[in-house]
Amino acid sequence: MKIAVSACLLGENCKYSGGNNRSERLLSELAKHPEIEIIPVCPEVAGGLPTPRPPAEIVDGEVVNNCGVSVDAEYRAGVAAEIARLKPHIESGELAAAVLQSRSPSCGVHEVYDGTFTGRLIAGHGLFAQALAESDVALIDISDL
Repeated sequence: MKIAVSACLLGENCKYSGGNNRSERLLSELAKHPEIEIIPVCPEVAGGLPTPRPPAEIVDGEVVNNCGVSVDAEYRAGVAAEIARLKPHIESGELAAAVLQSRSPSCGVHEVYDGTFTGRLIAGHGLFAQALAESDVALIDISDL
């Protein structure tokens, strides 16, 4: 069995700020199940975005950073690259789920920022979470652990 996990949750410094969202609780749970293969994912990095980078939000269906620059192409390229990498595991049924970072324009499971850069949240999926859902992959928001 395999689980895709947002790389930032595993402690990889790929977050927009240059840091990570390391989740000790997640790591502790995963350590209890050595039979699970973890596949780290980061659509932003896979799409060629640097770390650190300006924060981005979905604005009218397009991913734009807080400088007003569209980074939609990079986000979508990263989603496509990560989905392509996971496709054999999805098709074989080996990929049991994906544990993703909350509120991200890529990985948000329940909600994302509303595109105003004010911290306001709205219901919805990030682009990568949406693509996984369309592939019938079970999604787990890190906040649900």
